[in-house]
Amino acid sequence: MSKTPIPKPTESELEILQVLWQHGPSTVRFTNDQLSQKREVGYTTTLKLLQLMLDKGLVLREDDSKTHVYRAAVREEETQGLLLDRFVDATFGGSATKLVMQALGNHPTSADELAQIRSLLNQIEQQRNDTSNAKGQTDEPA
Repeated sequence: MSKTPIPKPTESELEILQVLWQHGPSTVRFTNDQLSQKREVGYTTTLKLLQLMLDKGLVLREDDSKTHVYRAAVREEETQGLLLDRFVDATFGGSATKLVMQALGNHPTSADELAQIRSLLNQIEQQRNDTSNAKGQTDEPA
């Protein structure tokens, strides 16, 4: 597979990718059944979306049997990162700080969530320090 940038999936395509990431390779029928648990989706609509996604390179199709089985051609983490980067750029001018401040300011945060956030910040800071120390640099001003 070439290293071409992954296309931005539409909202409907992202719903299908969520099914494929969660359940693995799936038939059109299974994918449609999963989507229909949240909202009514026609079988032919799901089939058409999967065909479009195949053309875009978002899914791969196994044609070995009478039933076509589709699987995600893009990784969940990579797609989430791409969408988040685009969202942060477009909505918050590229500022992760603004994103976090908005998210934390708009919703109640539990003590457990705050502890997880602190732990993540500590890990990020430790990684940064490890990288700086490995390069012979420190965070202290000269």
